[in-house]
Amino acid sequence: MHVLVVICHLNQGSFTHAVAEEVVKGVQSEGHSTKVVDLYKDGFQPVFTPRDWEQFDGVPMTEDVLEQQRFVEESDAIFIVFPIWWYGMPAMLKGWLDRVWSAGWCYKSERNPEGTLLPHRPCTVFALAGASSNQLHRWGYDNHMLHLWRYGVFGYCGFEPLRISILDDCSYAEFGKHAGHLRTAYEAGQKIGRDPEALPGIKPFLDKGLNIKGERHVEE
Repeated sequence: MHVLVVICHLNQGSFTHAVAEEVVKGVQSEGHSTKVVDLYKDGFQPVFTPRDWEQFDGVPMTEDVLEQQRFVEESDAIFIVFPIWWYGMPAMLKGWLDRVWSAGWCYKSERNPEGTLLPHRPCTVFALAGASSNQLHRWGYDNHMLHLWRYGVFGYCGFEPLRISILDDCSYAEFGKHAGHLRTAYEAGQKIGRDPEALPGIKPFLDKGLNIKGERHVEE
């Protein structure tokens, strides 16, 4: 397999980069090839401009976007690694999604709420949180983010099977979680395409009436 690894963190010495490095090691240990896109290091321009808006009139996207789309097209699987800032993804990654996953390439511009034009490919998302699992769960932040990303973002883009893992307590090594998270990242790299924690995409869930955890909704 050829695996695309997208990293979003401005600090090359960050734990986000350390997790991404373990992903790459795990992928390569299985004999797969990798392409690493480091959005900050590569100087990706995340601002959606009036020129980008022309996609809705059928105008081809600019070369920097077409290059990113080629990286996706050439991949058999994708990893996306980023920190959670203000209980969401960084603006850089949001801009990458805004610009790269464009109309006419990723989806039809007319109403098509469940569809994607792209072939399905496995994807693993690692979102690194400074918060503890208790903090994330207290007000349901973790479930809200997972639901949004699974159904409204990554699942919509044809990522299937899809694994989204929120890694907690990442801000400080003394919390004792770093070693386990790095091991998780390495093992996920090894298992890409056959990861037991990866779930089906949107349509199987809708067809079976399942919720985000794979459990059947029960009317009370």
